[in-house]
Amino acid sequence: MRWEYVLIIICIMIVAVSGCTQDDSPLNYSSPASNTTNSSTTAVPTTTSSSTNPQAEVSGNCYKVVDGDTIDVEGVGRVRFVGVNTPERGEPGYQEAKDYVKTMCLGKTVGLDIDNAKNKDKYSRTLAVVYVDGVNLNQALLKKGYAEVMYIPPSEFNPYKWT
Repeated sequence: MRWEYVLIIICIMIVAVSGCTQDDSPLNYSSPASNTTNSSTTAVPTTTSSSTNPQAEVSGNCYKVVDGDTIDVEGVGRVRFVGVNTPERGEPGYQEAKDYVKTMCLGKTVGLDIDNAKNKDKYSRTLAVVYVDGVNLNQALLKKGYAEVMYIPPSEFNPYKWT
């Protein structure tokens, strides 16, 4: 009798979880490269390109700027700028970095070159180089002094080349 209840609960859980994994976005997805830091596997967009950002693998509208190195992009979700780190809330330079990113990409189509070596961070944010009108925004943040290099291997990008 107890096993019947366990089987029923398992079936309900499978049905519930399978309904949560449906993808309604128009992007094509594939398995990510091996991710040795995170044990979870998450699919990432790989093929939608942008004519204004030829380096980008995928593009979408930036509808929210979280801070100087994190944005929300339609069809992708939360994106963390790979290779750079901007000040956190309450730290000097936070507002300047956030305002610069807002000016550059809020309400615009951004292109993303997703890190193939590690495409998600520990908070499940997509790690990418962000392009706006052909400009590498990660590099621009460094050159303008709004960010510092934050290289965490593995990564296909070497942010030290951007400085």
